Amino acid sequence: MLGQNKINIDAQFDMQKKSAKVAQTLRYKNNTNDTLTKIYLNDWGNSYSTKHTPLAKRFAEEYSTKFHFAKNDMRGFTNITSLKDSSGQELNHTRLKPHPDVIEVELPIPLLPNEYYHIELFYNLQFPDDTFTDYGATSNNELNLKYWYITPAIYDGEWHYYSNKNLNDLYVPKADISLKAEFPKNYGIYSELAIQDLTQGDSTQTFYFYGKDRVDSKLYLNRFPKFNFVQTDNFTVITNLENEGILPTDRAIITDRITQFVTKNLGKYPHDYLLVTEIEYGKDPLYGLNQLPKFLNPFPRNLQYELKLLKTTLNNYLDNTLLLDPRKDYWLKDAIQIYFLMKYVEDNYPDLKLLGTLANIWGLRSFHAADVDFNEQYNLYFMQMARSNRDQPLTLPKDQLLKFNANIAGKYKAGIGLKYLNDFVNSNIVENTIFEYLETFRLKATTSADFENLLKKNTDKNVDWFFTDYIDSRKKIDFRIKDIVKTEDSVTFTIKNKRKNNVPVSLFTLKNDSVLSKTWIEQIHGSKTLTIPRDDATKLVLNYDNIIPEYNLRDNWKSLKGWFFNNKPLQFRLFKDIEDPNYNQVFFMPLVEYNNIYDGFTLGAKVYNKTLLMKNFTYQFTPKYAFNSKTITGGALGVYTQHVEDRNLFRINYGLGVSYSAFAKDAFVTKLSPSVSFYFRDNNSFRSNKSSYINFRYLDISRTIKDNPLLVVNDPDYSVFNVRYVNAHTALIDFSKFYYDFQIAKKFGKIAVNYEWRKLTERNRQFNFRFFAGAFLFNKTDENSDYFSFALDRPTDYLFDYNYLGRSEASGIFSQQIIIAEGGFKSKLETPFANQWMTTANMSTTIWRFIEAYGDVGLVKNKSVNPKFVYDSGIKLDLVTDYFELYFPIYSSLGWEVDEPNYSQRIRIKFTVDPEVLLGLFRRKWY
Repeated sequence: MLGQNKINIDAQFDMQKKSAKVAQTLRYKNNTNDTLTKIYLNDWGNSYSTKHTPLAKRFAEEYSTKFHFAKNDMRGFTNITSLKDSSGQELNHTRLKPHPDVIEVELPIPLLPNEYYHIELFYNLQFPDDTFTDYGATSNNELNLKYWYITPAIYDGEWHYYSNKNLNDLYVPKADISLKAEFPKNYGIYSELAIQDLTQGDSTQTFYFYGKDRVDSKLYLNRFPKFNFVQTDNFTVITNLENEGILPTDRAIITDRITQFVTKNLGKYPHDYLLVTEIEYGKDPLYGLNQLPKFLNPFPRNLQYELKLLKTTLNNYLDNTLLLDPRKDYWLKDAIQIYFLMKYVEDNYPDLKLLGTLANIWGLRSFHAADVDFNEQYNLYFMQMARSNRDQPLTLPKDQLLKFNANIAGKYKAGIGLKYLNDFVNSNIVENTIFEYLETFRLKATTSADFENLLKKNTDKNVDWFFTDYIDSRKKIDFRIKDIVKTEDSVTFTIKNKRKNNVPVSLFTLKNDSVLSKTWIEQIHGSKTLTIPRDDATKLVLNYDNIIPEYNLRDNWKSLKGWFFNNKPLQFRLFKDIEDPNYNQVFFMPLVEYNNIYDGFTLGAKVYNKTLLMKNFTYQFTPKYAFNSKTITGGALGVYTQHVEDRNLFRINYGLGVSYSAFAKDAFVTKLSPSVSFYFRDNNSFRSNKSSYINFRYLDISRTIKDNPLLVVNDPDYSVFNVRYVNAHTALIDFSKFYYDFQIAKKFGKIAVNYEWRKLTERNRQFNFRFFAGAFLFNKTDENSDYFSFALDRPTDYLFDYNYLGRSEASGIFSQQIIIAEGGFKSKLETPFANQWMTTANMSTTIWRFIEAYGDVGLVKNKSVNPKFVYDSGIKLDLVTDYFELYFPIYSSLGWEVDEPNYSQRIRIKFTVDPEVLLGLFRRKWY
């Protein structure tokens, strides 16, 4: 058929070498009115070729080291041996510098409108290991492939080509695909294309496939049968989803139910086969409790399999039929997928809870989380980003989204937004529009604007707000009711829109817990005053059914029984819970901690108001009994967070904290600290690893000595005003961080600067450099005490910021704990402090894997003494960078330290057991 794009592929697979030889022809039509002198081809197989491709940089942005540290033969590449036109003439072609997985081809004869270009390609593919993206060559010489052959880029007045960034969003035109695949006999092959023929040789077999109007390119070459074919009345599902414990008859019933649901709601699938794989599910799973280990999973196996199959089927159906730009116009596909995932659960499992069977267990069923419906999780995940000011507009290109937004929160925002829209326009208009849209544009180039136009044609209501204030915005939705005036017959009240948007809100009147009426209120600019009949209503509630993804639900209702009943009752809960807007929740959590050797184990409780979603104001009280010091320790903290949107300054924290703990045997410190912090980021790029903050705080510190004659404290009480500015670029390959610090107290004033730099080289060698300089502006402290001095190897920590286990120890293993601060030396030298000024440099570099060599140099200046030059060197075991490291001194200003009889006491240890710090290892990959 002349009007169709065609791709013919002849591939010979070498499974042992994890490679293929490919002969390919491309025939593509210029469907525009433009004349083309160049064309572009997608070659995503080459995105693995070096450590500098956009894919490699993407891995580094998300702190994944597996690609950078991989051996060269683990990465893939494409070697083009010939690229000709239909007459056999070689065509000039180059790879774009910023896009080494995109090929620019010069056409010797300009391509006129409605004409075709015809290209013949010969190339060798080396497949990457599947450890990077799950696609590629497995450890047992199997191939799981996607985007593996060269495809034409789309031109519709402008070229649409993108580099592979592990987002599964290659944008290609539909084409008729013919595939000839030759591979060893002991392998099976799986594809969505239809088998046309099969031949067998002595050791190889050749399959001939064909598919009409195709865009996807998945191909699986496996040793053993791993896929099940389930034929239904609608289409055949080929899947290798994990199904342990599920009977074949149950799988067939579940698959048939899902294909019926998809066909009914999305229309007839235009192909015979749909491939649903475990890899695809792993990239877009059902996040939450159903990812727990099998022995803990609160959902029946059949149900979990059903929802896994449904979600992935919806995704693949839309990928294969809805020809949207998946890098720029992804939100509509995401919205349809999540919307119908929710609808399926509503239709088939209306009583399913978020906690599954755990919701019925004694002790857990008292939690509000046990009352939350399964479908409410989508709002919770989205609100996690909205409440922390990390949400992003859904019209941003997908590669600009934070990983959590691209994979989870953005998809869920789109889905619940569609549900919100459907509830507003009513009469199933949105569902009917989706069906009509998919029927009209099935396998045709389209945009989300086509859906918008169709929706506006199908409804008389104004739905501009959905596209401008919801999809194309990160404005939060937040309403409240105020100013109630009641008469016997009517109620007058005001709805306040706390945000600058124009979205509608639903108003419910309730009699006790029964809904009397539901009305949509539109055009609330600032505030709107309404009068409605009272009609025996006892309560007015906004967004009672929680259809609207609202930022704060705690001020959405007013009782009509009197002012007293408007006060939310206190609710006490053991452990953190999901926020219940009908109560002022207070949580208790038992605490067993070991913060230092002087207090020893502490037993107490944390009383707090923080729920699973971030609140603007949080508090916590942590009284604890310390068994070693035999006293009550602990503290209290209150923090108010002010979020700022659409500015580089995105957060302001106001805090007040107080704590009481031991700092030596029978010695205690009370620390009171009000503070304010300003946090900055690049508002145009949330993915940037650059950030900064400035912190102002006042510390009032009081030390008390009880029965410790060995400890003498001359100035037990002191106060310090501290300002610190920190600027960091915490990238995996190029790391840099600096801070300025200013301190002023009654008896001293200090300034300091600290700079850190790390570089991970092409050969996987890391270089580390740190520079510190600090000076006293004035120093009237006791000359016989170095308590406030700069420290060369172990700061005294007079501000009590560091997590020392034994901060006052002079010997033993707890004195060997090191925190890299101030001088940053590892050896304990004869001049460990400076009461005038100090400057040091710390360096280290990789010797082999996690073994590094380090060296430190510095100048230490004390009053009435000439500056002293100091140095040390040794070996560092970098087990977990910044979290667990060991330092073995070798040579320093003291001479050869390894010859000393007490060498084991000279080894320094850096570690952290703080859960919040360790959690940062996870957060940095997603946020």
